[in-house]
Amino acid sequence: MKGIDKMIQGIERALFSQTANVAKQTKPIEAQKQFSAFLKEALNKVNEEQVQADRLTEKLVKGENVDLHQVMIASQKASISLQLTLEIRNKVVEAYQEMMRMQI
Repeated sequence: MKGIDKMIQGIERALFSQTANVAKQTKPIEAQKQFSAFLKEALNKVNEEQVQADRLTEKLVKGENVDLHQVMIASQKASISLQLTLEIRNKVVEAYQEMMRMQI
């Protein structure tokens, strides 16, 4: 759960604290690069959670010494991280579509 908490805190920091700083100090291109780097890092963390869960599951299936509850925790972390990512993606797509429907 620490990974998810960190991810949520990172999103909050990126959206709220950096928004004020971005408006005051950085140019739009720099803000885009910062957001891009943050997004890339967040997606890499989600991928790492998936890979870790897969490794533990594979070890369990092979009969190696792995606690079942560790495998289940890693699997749930990966699942929740992926669900959160998909929900964020859906909201971004929804916001984009709403902006495209606006009449100028």
